[in-house]
Amino acid sequence: MAFHSKQVPISSRNSRAARSAHAKASQQFKTYDTSAIKPKQSKAPIIVAIVAAVVVLLIAFFAIRACTPAVELLPEGEEAIVTVEQGEGARTIAEELQSQRLIGNAGAFVDLVNKRNAASSLIPGVYLFKGGATQEEILDALLIGPSATGTSVTIPEGFTLADIANAVAEATAGRIPAVDIMAAASDASVYAADYPFLAEAGNNSLEGYLFPKTYTLSPTDDVDSVIRMMLDQFQIETASIDWSYPQSQGLSEYDVLKLASIVEKESNADSMPTIASVFYNRLNSERPYLESDATTAYEVGHDPTPEDVHANTPYSTYTNSGLPPTPICNPSLAAILAVCSPDETDYMFFFTKADGSHAFSVTYDEHQATFN
Repeated sequence: MAFHSKQVPISSRNSRAARSAHAKASQQFKTYDTSAIKPKQSKAPIIVAIVAAVVVLLIAFFAIRACTPAVELLPEGEEAIVTVEQGEGARTIAEELQSQRLIGNAGAFVDLVNKRNAASSLIPGVYLFKGGATQEEILDALLIGPSATGTSVTIPEGFTLADIANAVAEATAGRIPAVDIMAAASDASVYAADYPFLAEAGNNSLEGYLFPKTYTLSPTDDVDSVIRMMLDQFQIETASIDWSYPQSQGLSEYDVLKLASIVEKESNADSMPTIASVFYNRLNSERPYLESDATTAYEVGHDPTPEDVHANTPYSTYTNSGLPPTPICNPSLAAILAVCSPDETDYMFFFTKADGSHAFSVTYDEHQATFN
């Protein structure tokens, strides 16, 4: 009987040599470079995920910006001061504008700046903006510069100190109160050290010296700077005046302002030199009374009655001879020049007609005839 041996795979033999060979083969397989036979993974899903994330972030950013609650804007006509420092960017400026309630959304303003490629053109300085201005108007002002946002105030010829104080207060929306101007201008001696021509005014007010003109007030101007710019203007305008004629008549420069203020109130530009001659003739007469209703009007604050003008008060030029204690308004250069160079006449009287023209007379009888 034949004997058959059972065939067993060598790898299944539980021999030490087999186990060693198997381990060695396994280790060698791990070190093989199999990248050439592995399938390549696509990068598209990663790119799509990144793009989707960016889109989501942008949507969220603009949604938050769009949903930012609008601030209650500054009422139309009210003013706000905005200071733009050197080197400040559009974002900082926009946030300041929003904090001042001039714009409702800082981000939208930055977008406008970028749309107009204006970020590097914003001019530093102090700006005065009014409520109701559009973002475009505000940006235009920032591109022009702070001088464009100044407040203009016009001081007409013949305005009194009180008129000027009220005009400045109105132009600055109360930022410079009228009462403060009245107080600061109540004593000329306060400014006499810087303006020697004020010495003659003593402790009287600055009435007569606040020169009529249109002034531009910056947001940083205060009571003192406003008064000084008017005194500066007076100094400039009167620098070349020849005071010799009034001085030959015994008048000081302060007296000239007193008389010029009366001429301002009693005449128009065409008649000033002639009316100045009338007042000179009266002052040099045996009865040196100016008899001007305007001086009493200044004192009582309204058109005077016959009783007012004849009352024994400091500004009545019917009961007091000579000039009033102070100017009664701030006269124009034309009025000052008329007093410095009046017409040569014998007129003692004048009458103002309804059309604003004047009739002049030498005698009282002639004067009375003009009323008929």
